[in-house]
Amino acid sequence: MAETLESLGQLKDALAAAQNPPAADDARAPDAEPELRERQVDRFGRAYATGKRKNAIARVWLKPGSGAISVNGKDLETYFARPVLRMIINQPFQVVSREEQFDIYCTVVGGGLSGQAGAVRHGISKALSHFEPALRPALKKVGFLTRDSRVVERKKYGKAKARRSFQFSKR
Repeated sequence: MAETLESLGQLKDALAAAQNPPAADDARAPDAEPELRERQVDRFGRAYATGKRKNAIARVWLKPGSGAISVNGKDLETYFARPVLRMIINQPFQVVSREEQFDIYCTVVGGGLSGQAGAVRHGISKALSHFEPALRPALKKVGFLTRDSRVVERKKYGKAKARRSFQFSKR
């Protein structure tokens, strides 16, 4: 309950204390390093993460290795034949300068190839941040840890597509 102030001097002291609170022990200094998250690996030394994009969901396991990437039991070049999709998947490694240092095993379901590549990139980024928490700020800065929530808009009745109307005929 609030205490009663009996004089203007007490009011002045209370206002000064409210405007200049004493330094708290738990408050961080602006130049202090932020706390790093804890490393999350399983008993085999792998980091696991789930990535999502459009309707695709990727389960990604990351472990130290020679840079081999396996998607649904196939090699990366076999599963994602288009170079643009392979480039999307390798972007997190290029941002943190860790090319060919980790082996990736992932399973992807749903969506098309473009959505699956985005889901794998999201999963790799999250797994990297679980394996090495110090990489999280760099991955977050370029937006690889954010789930892209855009999905295809549903078709409405009375329309040709989601928003496209049927062709109008005057006669």
